[in-house]
Amino acid sequence: MFRRTLIAAALAAFAGSPLAAVTADEAKQLGTTLTPVGAEKAGNKDGTIPEWTGGLTAPPAGFQKGTGIRPDPFAADKPRLVITGKDVAPHADKLTEGTKELLKRYPTMRVDVYPTRRPVHFDRRIVENTLKNATGAKTVDDGLGMENALAGFPFPIPKTGSEAMWNHLMRYQGFNFQVKYDNWNVDSAGVPTLATTGEIWQEFPVFDPKKVEPAKATDLYFRTKLLYLGPARRNGEALLVQDAVNPFVQARKGWQYLPGQRRVKLAPDIAYDTPNPGSAGLTTYDDAWVFNGAMDRFDWKLVGKKEMVVPYNNYRLQYAKNPADVTKPNHLNPDLVRWELHRVWVVEATLKPGKRHIYAKRTFYLDEDSWVALASDQYDARGQLFVSGFDFMTFNYDVQSTNTDCQGFYNFINGAYNITGLSGAYYGTRFIEPLPATQWSPEALAGAGIR
Repeated sequence: MFRRTLIAAALAAFAGSPLAAVTADEAKQLGTTLTPVGAEKAGNKDGTIPEWTGGLTAPPAGFQKGTGIRPDPFAADKPRLVITGKDVAPHADKLTEGTKELLKRYPTMRVDVYPTRRPVHFDRRIVENTLKNATGAKTVDDGLGMENALAGFPFPIPKTGSEAMWNHLMRYQGFNFQVKYDNWNVDSAGVPTLATTGEIWQEFPVFDPKKVEPAKATDLYFRTKLLYLGPARRNGEALLVQDAVNPFVQARKGWQYLPGQRRVKLAPDIAYDTPNPGSAGLTTYDDAWVFNGAMDRFDWKLVGKKEMVVPYNNYRLQYAKNPADVTKPNHLNPDLVRWELHRVWVVEATLKPGKRHIYAKRTFYLDEDSWVALASDQYDARGQLFVSGFDFMTFNYDVQSTNTDCQGFYNFINGAYNITGLSGAYYGTRFIEPLPATQWSPEALAGAGIR
């Protein structure tokens, strides 16, 4: 059984049984003292986190309808605080271990802390379904799967670590969209190398507007298709990955097309700690989006909520047109990274006895307003900080969804880092009509990848 948090210690359960949802009285907090998806409405006592007043419900001036490039609605903001390696101590309790390590290692590293903005807002369908989920959705199979969840956040008032992580896995990014992006690796000598240029299609079938019933165990909650366009050695490669609501019932399915072999093959290793070739092995497949995939190899503990300085509203970074402006030696260009103080849920994952993973322990920091995993710290079997990840989230204010495709990872063993999801040189994030079912087949993968 996974370890219960103090909040959930009183709940009696056994492996494989559903956990009790919150009470009706607890659910009444949603939309009153809590936002509709479970964040605290009130600001903090210092005034450095403002009250949530409904989010950003309309595009800013300068936004062109139909474009995938979204102007920064907070471009006029100036940093209220700058943290360098010389003054980490006064702010240490609000920095992730990875952030502190970057400041400690590199004199050129800087954390510019901007005024906290809370733009996240979701439409009525997501809000109403989240309220129903609060008392109706349950986890099963030791948190590995869930049941009776509608198209919204399944556990807005989480009691366990796995419930909080399901909120991240089910974060609302819209139904389906397409992105063309660059993925760069920067080695310990500071030399940037283009890892891939690609197009990615992502779909969250549970958020299909036509779907009104709770998701079944075998229903897909996420699927993605990637086509690599560059560099030349990877041109024509393609991937297809599908995740179901209960991976205990239906495990992840993955397929890969390699032009040199001229065939599509099942790829069950596109999961867990298999090294991701897109980052030259610097990250694992389950590092993508800070965390993705099944949770069965770890015990999950909900530590609680904490105020932390995390990346937020990173429009300048995500839509940067010139990757050379981003990929500086040792770390991302501090001029392009926006940090803010936010309340986050802290979740600890500890490797289960008998299970295998290169990470023995992981700490995740989930944004209370969006449930996006904004940062992570990963440790090896010696307890040494190994890899830290950051999601440079933006808010798609025109469609009321989060954008989590721009991510960075630092490997503290070899001194290299990876940044992916830079889309400003192309068309940004484009919301599209649903692809026909035939386009999500392995056969279609072969057709797309032929060169």
